[in-house]
Amino acid sequence: MAEPRDVIRDARRVVVKIGSSSITAPRGGVDLYQLQALTAVVAKRWLAGAQVLLVSSGAIAAGMTPLGLTKRPKDLATQQAAASAGQGGLVAAYTTAFQLHGLNTGQVLLTADDLHRRSHYVNASRTLEKLLELEIVPVINENDTVATDEIRFGDNDRLAALVAHLVDADALILLTDVDALYDGHPRLPGSSRIPVVTSMDQIAGVDISATGSAVGTGGMVTKVAAAQLATAEGINVLLTSAQQAAQALAGDDVGTLFTPTGRKRRARSRWLAHASNVAGRLVLDNGAVEAVVQRQTSLLPVGVTRVEGVFHTGDTVDLCDPDGRVVARGLVGYDSVDLIPLVGRRLDGATSTARSRNATPPARTVIRRDDLVVF
Repeated sequence: MAEPRDVIRDARRVVVKIGSSSITAPRGGVDLYQLQALTAVVAKRWLAGAQVLLVSSGAIAAGMTPLGLTKRPKDLATQQAAASAGQGGLVAAYTTAFQLHGLNTGQVLLTADDLHRRSHYVNASRTLEKLLELEIVPVINENDTVATDEIRFGDNDRLAALVAHLVDADALILLTDVDALYDGHPRLPGSSRIPVVTSMDQIAGVDISATGSAVGTGGMVTKVAAAQLATAEGINVLLTSAQQAAQALAGDDVGTLFTPTGRKRRARSRWLAHASNVAGRLVLDNGAVEAVVQRQTSLLPVGVTRVEGVFHTGDTVDLCDPDGRVVARGLVGYDSVDLIPLVGRRLDGATSTARSRNATPPARTVIRRDDLVVF
């Protein structure tokens, strides 16, 4: 029987997320020694035949030195200025470091909007696939220079999970400043490393509220959330420190391994479930919940009991049971203002009734089964 971490050792396509604290100095600026050490590990895996994509934080931290800052800025404008000043130097450092191993890099800057919009999502996927085909190491970062709310998106942890979805990765490695998830504070006596997590229920009582480093924004909360996002789509996730990157990629017993909780879905379903921007909610009766979830049928107006939010045809909406629990997500076939008068109506006879009264338009399918994903 294979060891659990063999899935990391044998993964052919791996996304590695590097946190700010792993490649920058505590007071800002790129730490070239740490960056070159990490790129050497990644390059070794590339040269062994695997494909590795980097999701790298650090642009804002790298820009602190050029701007004369000693602490990470808190206001958005200065954060964006620091990102602008730091991004070039960060990518230049990666380019030089990988060239030492005969590898070239390609910079990819993304915002949440690039993943929310289906056309942008598909285009990003094509770009990354072409880079991998050409044996170029993608270096991906959130586009902090123009991001607004996204600039506080969890230190790129969520972005890394979505990139793993985007490229159908076999594994996601989250490198941070702690070596694993512990059942207590790592520095407290009696705290033990949690080697494997097979269900999020297993760590429900673990305190993960500690914040991230002085130059980063993430903490353990964002990393566990990213692990949950990736494992839901059949992707193995390993959380460990940057110092243990080589052992992690080799499949050694380090860090915390999160094993898949779901199976991989087709690309469009992954986007709909995790990357699309939810614009509203539809509350369903029990019969509609059973039809959509169990029989996986299309959603009809008769099964809708309430419309929440303002949305338009083609937007993503959550489908909820009578208690408000989200059971599915889909692309709606109505504007919210047009759907409200149709709540609870049957398709049968709707056309003739609507035409004779010259009132609401004929009722049609609210969400087609091909545009639904069930949770």
